[in-house]
Amino acid sequence: MSKSFSEMSFGSSGGYENSHNMSGNEEQEEGSLNYRPYFISIQKMVLYETRNRFYLVGSNQTESKFRILKIDRMEARELVLVEDQARYTQKEMKELLSTIACVNRPKNPAGLVRTVSAFGILGFVRFLEGYYIVLVTKRRKVATIGYHSVYKIEDTACIYIPCDGPSKNPDELRYLKLFQSIDLSSNFYFTYSYDLTNSLQYNLSPHKRVLSAYKVSNPDLVAGYGVANFANRKFVWNAKLLEPMETILHPDWILNITHGFIGQSSLCVHGKPIYLTLIARRSAQYAGTRFLKRGANFEGNVANEVETEQIVFDSSVSSFHRGKFTSFVQMRGSIPAHWSQDIAKMVPKPPIGIDLADPYAETAGKHFGELLSRFGSPIVVVNLVKKREKKRHESILTEEYTTAINTLNQFLPPKNRIIYVGFDMARINKTKEENVMVRLASISEEVFRRTGFFMSFRETKSVSEDGTQSDKRLEGFGKKQTGLVRINCVDCLDRTNTAQFALGKCALAHQHLKFYLKLRALGLLSSESELEFECDAIRMLEELYEDHGDTLALQYGGSQLVHRINTYRKTAPWTSQGNDIMQTLSRYFSNTFSDADKQNAINLFLGMFEPLNEPFPLWALESDLHLHLKFELRFTHKPYQSLNALTEWYPSEVLAALPYAAHELRKTCKLLPCEDWDDIDAFADFYRPRQFIPIADLYAFKVSHSVRDFMPNFTTDFSPFVVRIRPGKRQEENIGKKAAAKAISHKNPSIMGLSSTGSTNSTSGSDTDYSSSEEMSTSMASSSASFFASGNRTLPGEISFSKFFGTMKDSYGVELRSPRKSDVMLYKSSPISSKLLQNSIIPLSAFSKDSSFSVTPPKVSRLSRDIYKNYVNRGIDGASSPGTRDMSVYSRYVAKSGNPFQNTVISRPKFKV
Repeated sequence: MSKSFSEMSFGSSGGYENSHNMSGNEEQEEGSLNYRPYFISIQKMVLYETRNRFYLVGSNQTESKFRILKIDRMEARELVLVEDQARYTQKEMKELLSTIACVNRPKNPAGLVRTVSAFGILGFVRFLEGYYIVLVTKRRKVATIGYHSVYKIEDTACIYIPCDGPSKNPDELRYLKLFQSIDLSSNFYFTYSYDLTNSLQYNLSPHKRVLSAYKVSNPDLVAGYGVANFANRKFVWNAKLLEPMETILHPDWILNITHGFIGQSSLCVHGKPIYLTLIARRSAQYAGTRFLKRGANFEGNVANEVETEQIVFDSSVSSFHRGKFTSFVQMRGSIPAHWSQDIAKMVPKPPIGIDLADPYAETAGKHFGELLSRFGSPIVVVNLVKKREKKRHESILTEEYTTAINTLNQFLPPKNRIIYVGFDMARINKTKEENVMVRLASISEEVFRRTGFFMSFRETKSVSEDGTQSDKRLEGFGKKQTGLVRINCVDCLDRTNTAQFALGKCALAHQHLKFYLKLRALGLLSSESELEFECDAIRMLEELYEDHGDTLALQYGGSQLVHRINTYRKTAPWTSQGNDIMQTLSRYFSNTFSDADKQNAINLFLGMFEPLNEPFPLWALESDLHLHLKFELRFTHKPYQSLNALTEWYPSEVLAALPYAAHELRKTCKLLPCEDWDDIDAFADFYRPRQFIPIADLYAFKVSHSVRDFMPNFTTDFSPFVVRIRPGKRQEENIGKKAAAKAISHKNPSIMGLSSTGSTNSTSGSDTDYSSSEEMSTSMASSSASFFASGNRTLPGEISFSKFFGTMKDSYGVELRSPRKSDVMLYKSSPISSKLLQNSIIPLSAFSKDSSFSVTPPKVSRLSRDIYKNYVNRGIDGASSPGTRDMSVYSRYVAKSGNPFQNTVISRPKFKV
């Protein structure tokens, strides 16, 4: 089977309402074809094994349609995949498997052996011997975006394909162990219907071209066509594993995975379920650990590049076309220059050095050229690196960065130039006069005025003057984010995460303002874009960004965050300083002793190192520099095509599209044929009407909720924007608990499955640390002096019910007391009927135990049946003859009026049913 790409003759979608919108049942029509957003229908798999072959049986969610993939086991060094184009029903698949079992029974008594069940193929990998197949065996739903479910990989299986069994080659076993050291259960995500590698704005933008991505043998069986995005390979971590199969198999077998962080919480705003989602996409290009991957390569790919998207939407309307969706995208990444730190000497801060001078800023030009292509302008650079130091360390990077940006801005139009914002966050935090969070809030407001954010629904005129970019090409049906804010410090970890939280806090205020225009009138917002830190919404957002920062820090630096958000808010307790020291030591030892193995594992997993094509084993290399520069070195000595190559560092189509993103305006999708409309019905796939699921097991009841998990107990105001003086519910429930107890269920985001247990006891960001050090010392000092003397059973520093709620007499002037004895006797002597004291319910009718499958027929009386028969006969034969009583009445009436026909007898016809 071959895969071909031929351009179809589709017109461009001019308005937002004509985009493909990826919702459940929304059909779009262009030319003569109807198409819907496509999603992978194979969501369940079973691997069967015989002596000669593996049979991978895949089915849809309802197990009504099946496909089968045959994997040859006789070829020890080659991968032979044979896909049956036919689709089978459940009965046909059982018959086919029975036939295969009977044929193979003479060779193996078991015939056909069921090996493992799975939810997707991650790909195939080969080291020195045969191929391995990698399958997702366990998944967990972690988020929903409209109709689309996002899953986290919980477990995988790596199975050797050749029939001669696993190789005993020691190098092969070492490569296998190194490959399996990549813990795929640590923050790897996938989805069957949504493109996680691109932003929500890109996914909802109209496409300009559609390419046929799969050729069917019988076009008559095609019921319709589905449209899907081309994944951004920058964020596909299993791209190398998919190479042996993606050009020969049906797209339903292809599953892209991303790495980073995904978290979601539910805000209850006046009964509306508002989902707050945080998606962090880590780049697979120039990926690695902290000290081994700094700066950028010659292609402009920077180290520790993570694109963070904050999505807020009303989950009561899941359709992309009719719902309300907003998103804001920001990114972090190392400074795009050739620099590194010498870790040969064991010092806390290795010296920073510039490895290669770049006077024309070619590397930075390629990096910012890609950002302009994907996000448009302006690009706002927020540099948190130190500017002034007694001994030059971080300031070296600031000088290199500003020089490169000034060089690039010379060749950009003034309105599209890169905006540089320098903010020495560490120095400001040490001063008592200034507040870091206040300065970050003002920077965030300026960023929003320049870039705006994406909004899928029509904007109301009353809030149209907030400075966000209005997309004229959408004809008033929404807004686009034009441009991007890029944040960095030296490591892009602690300071960067706090700055990203400040931007997210500002974004949340703007996003909710678009949802509910009456927030200010209701008193929920003190100003247009201000949310207080002490409200439930910001507490929930802070927890998301704390988890976001911890996860990314463990992936890149080997430990959790050292300086957290409350450190820069100056609300962290003094006890957190000891934990900060422990985090620093944990990060230092991880970088010193385990980063080399982690880097080798990443290079092997991403395909940067291929054992068959390299003369030396991976662990014998002193440096992996040539692995990340091998493609660039081919062009090093070639002359430039023109003298403008250094001045036109951006493609011409990018400049023509600014301030909009050329990547979106030239969007190309792939067209995939579908034999059944159920294959592209995202509504049925999301709600699964054919399955019986307890309500308590639904994701909507398990997601973190603002009322259930954050709102303090005994609160009457349910708004998540109200300032809370008391701590949140999670803090109240965790009072007095040890931090180690929290570590039992703590997340393990380390890519190697290591270094996470040593850094889970940080209390600087713990929910239990809500009291200041002064309050703790006061309560402990006063308790020993007054406890035994007064005989009180409650310590002065403890929390009691009476401290929060006064008595009834204090509030209303009335005190409840027990009734007097005379009143009780009078009450008992009152003649009260015993029937009034009975709380039993007397049923007036009996109902049978019916169900949706069977109903007990009710008993119908003879009189009722006769009435029904007469009713049916009137409809068939017309009106019936009058009865005897009616005829006698009529006869008497006629006799009185002197009718000559008074003695005539009228016969009645008889009708039978």
